[in-house]
Amino acid sequence: MRKNNLYGFIEGMPKAELHLHIEGTFEPELMFRIADRNKISLKYHTIEELRSAYHFNNLQEFLDIYYEGASVLLKEEDFYDLTMAYFSKVHTQNVLHTELFFDPQTHTERGVAFETVVHGIHRACADAEKQFGISSNLILCFLRHLDAASAMRTLEEALPFRHLIIAVGLDSSELGNPPVKFKEVFDKARLMGFLTVAHAGEEGPASYIAEAIDFLKVSRIDHGNRCLEDPQVLDRLVDLQIPLTVCPLSNHKLCVVENLEEHPVRELMEEGLVVTINSDDPAYFGGYMNENFHAVQQGRGLSMDELITLSENAFKASFLPQQAKDELLKKLQEYVAVFMETEISSGKNQY
Repeated sequence: MRKNNLYGFIEGMPKAELHLHIEGTFEPELMFRIADRNKISLKYHTIEELRSAYHFNNLQEFLDIYYEGASVLLKEEDFYDLTMAYFSKVHTQNVLHTELFFDPQTHTERGVAFETVVHGIHRACADAEKQFGISSNLILCFLRHLDAASAMRTLEEALPFRHLIIAVGLDSSELGNPPVKFKEVFDKARLMGFLTVAHAGEEGPASYIAEAIDFLKVSRIDHGNRCLEDPQVLDRLVDLQIPLTVCPLSNHKLCVVENLEEHPVRELMEEGLVVTINSDDPAYFGGYMNENFHAVQQGRGLSMDELITLSENAFKASFLPQQAKDELLKKLQEYVAVFMETEISSGKNQY
């Protein structure tokens, strides 16, 4: 990637990630190690063969390989290792807070206990805070291609671990699975104290965004790109200031946008939306947080002020207590001040 003047700024900028599927951080090397440990045979014979399979034409083709990769996760240590590998990576990219999606149905449907999944992930979250200073929250996502009854069973399974999970969400195949399908599940989740988010307006129409607001009462919309196609939906998002967790490299890889030069991030921001940048499934889509920021900055020529706004939005849109948000925003402000002072003193103030 060609480096511009903002490359170093992005590398060091404090960040929060709000749209990250932990199963989507499964790098081929780790997948092979865990498969070998669990004596599971993958249909790919080498790391290179597996990595070359990380090319797909649409969301469903991606999900097919995503679920196959997740099938090697059987034990608590597998989920711990997967999650710690993610934290180790994003620590080097100055991610200070992350809100992890996990898909229990992907695992319970094949006989892995819910507690095995959540304990492995949560233990890694606790260790990452000690080792790296990264705070985190867990968001349980329901698989929308399964029925609402399955989601309700999963919600009930989650109740003993309520103290470990801050919100519920909705992911997987969007087309043909509108948010309203899960209204009853989300109603019950909110009564139990969970916050709510949902994937909407990625492959599905803008009307799914409206459904997520009306029926699921979401605090954030994951993706949401297609809100630009419906002025009424757009106006509601602006009026309510519901954040969007946008994922540039994912959008490109899954053909939501043809190229990064056409990504709507600037239009979304100019409309007054609360936009954040995230990596979605970074092992499969070609990049973690820094790569997503670099790609969209170069593709759309974003300014330093726009990059700062995107990072500020993520801290503000997180599910952290206000004091923790303020502390992270202060770190961002301090970073910007030091960066600018260094650039001015070296005669490179070109922003």
